[in-house]
Amino acid sequence: MKIAVLLPLLVAAALGHAAQVAAPTTFTGADKDGRIRTQLAARDSATISSELNAKIDRLTVRDGDSFKAGQTLVSFDCVLFVAQLRKAEASAEAARKLLDVNRRLAELNSVGKLEVEQAEAKVKESTAEAAYMRSTVSKCSIAAPFSGRVTKKLATSHEFVTPGKPLLEIVDSSALELQMIVPSKWLARIKPGTSFNVLVDELNQSYPAKVVRIGAKIDPVSQSISIVGKIDGNPPSLLPGMSGWASFSDK
Repeated sequence: MKIAVLLPLLVAAALGHAAQVAAPTTFTGADKDGRIRTQLAARDSATISSELNAKIDRLTVRDGDSFKAGQTLVSFDCVLFVAQLRKAEASAEAARKLLDVNRRLAELNSVGKLEVEQAEAKVKESTAEAAYMRSTVSKCSIAAPFSGRVTKKLATSHEFVTPGKPLLEIVDSSALELQMIVPSKWLARIKPGTSFNVLVDELNQSYPAKVVRIGAKIDPVSQSISIVGKIDGNPPSLLPGMSGWASFSDK
């Protein structure tokens, strides 16, 4: 009899607990004035790494330095690789000449088909070796993939490095984006092109900005969505990692 009385109570308690767990979390990203925290992030960033077993000949930039796209950032001591390339190219040239001779002799019935085929295979092998060494030598310097600044120098000149060794961390500081999380209900008023203001904490200065992208998915728990904005123009005083408050005039 006691079991019959307790069973409904246990079921009701379990259902109540499940309902409590399933309830969405209240969004707390905005302050009392309806502002949202935001952070400046570089649109492009990269860690420059070595592709060779080689000694660094020159590392031309330091922490904080600016550079242009295509500028050489790192160069390696590749004397040995260059010598191997010259040897491979010479072998390829000798193989091509031998093939020409064998083809001429075959026309005169002085050599057989096998000798010609072996010469052709030698040409392919030596050509591939030369191509491999040209590819290796092309990695003897690393050019900047975009214009930007060095955030961290991880190696020094004359240091011997191995493939995969990080050398520099770089960012494109001229193309900064504002990243923020807003309540999903704001989507009724916010869309790409919507204007807002951002107060940057580190500079204590406000800048006009616009929404450039809206996230593709709403978080079902917090009922929030990511928003990406961009400050008008490219103020040189702004740096990746700065943060502040974004204010939308009408939500």
